[in-house]
Amino acid sequence: MWELVAEDRWVVFFAFVALIITAVSEVSIPHYLTASIFSAQSSTIPLFHQNVRRLVLLCITAGICSGIRGCLFGVANMILVKRLREKLYSTLLLQDISFFDSETVGGLTSRLGSDCQQVSRVIGNDLNLIMRNVLQGTGALAYLLFLSLPLGLCVLVICISLSAIMLIYGQYQKKSAKLTQEFTASANEVAQETFSLMRTVRVYGTEKLELGRYKQWLDKLAGISLRQSAAYGFWNFGFNTLYHSTQVIAVLIGGMSILSGQITAEQLTKFILYSEWLIYSTWWVGDNLSNLMQSIGASEKVFHLIDLSPSDQFTAKGLKLQKLTGRVEFVNVSFHYPSRTM
Repeated sequence: MWELVAEDRWVVFFAFVALIITAVSEVSIPHYLTASIFSAQSSTIPLFHQNVRRLVLLCITAGICSGIRGCLFGVANMILVKRLREKLYSTLLLQDISFFDSETVGGLTSRLGSDCQQVSRVIGNDLNLIMRNVLQGTGALAYLLFLSLPLGLCVLVICISLSAIMLIYGQYQKKSAKLTQEFTASANEVAQETFSLMRTVRVYGTEKLELGRYKQWLDKLAGISLRQSAAYGFWNFGFNTLYHSTQVIAVLIGGMSILSGQITAEQLTKFILYSEWLIYSTWWVGDNLSNLMQSIGASEKVFHLIDLSPSDQFTAKGLKLQKLTGRVEFVNVSFHYPSRTM
């Protein structure tokens, strides 16, 4: 993918710069938000005004950089899909004729269409959100460990558990996406064969047979979608359980720390805000990582086709004849296609 967007690397570079500024600004907002509330409660007017000014500045910076980030990642995404389709189409045009005997037209058009479109989310959505939430989660974790080491370690253990579930779920999504794209291509192949030979189908009255062939692939697609929904339900169950466990742990341990005078109510409020931020960052990373795995699984066939070598017809240098006359004689000449030896 990097080879496809390398010519416009500055677009990706400035997009990541805007992403970093947005992440740093957003992760700083809960700190100044809490500080503003408690400075107003303590009637410290100069400190309140200072915190509010910084809070407004951070909100404006985050909003502007977030817009720039979304625009630039969208442009990079458009460049990726455009060049991916160009590269795939040019590679297919240079294949030997025997290649088209083994590959169906419906399958190849499905690769050019739905498979390449599946990749369109990689830069603009998946990598964008994964990087943003990794940066925000890292900043939130560092702040939590600074506020309270025991509480920070408890949240870290929960995040590690979420990450383990996330990796298992992502691998499953990758495999299921690959099967989904293959079954979709097969269903398109059946539909194209039927429509292109519609007169023959009508003459022999095999409409029900063709419908049965198409329905077989739809049933397989429905089975994969059902298993994907069940897996997503288990993923959400694990996330919500661990998320609410974080809240309970923060209240219990934080309340005991306040009673013993180790931390203040303001610090506990900041801790709860940042712990929720960290958990949700972990959830977003997991969710977008599963989408990334889906895109990788769906695009495996596309990149396999792109890596095919062109036919010898286009790579051979050939011979330049010194003299040519208009008499051609064939002696003991025979030929066949590799896929049709007879």
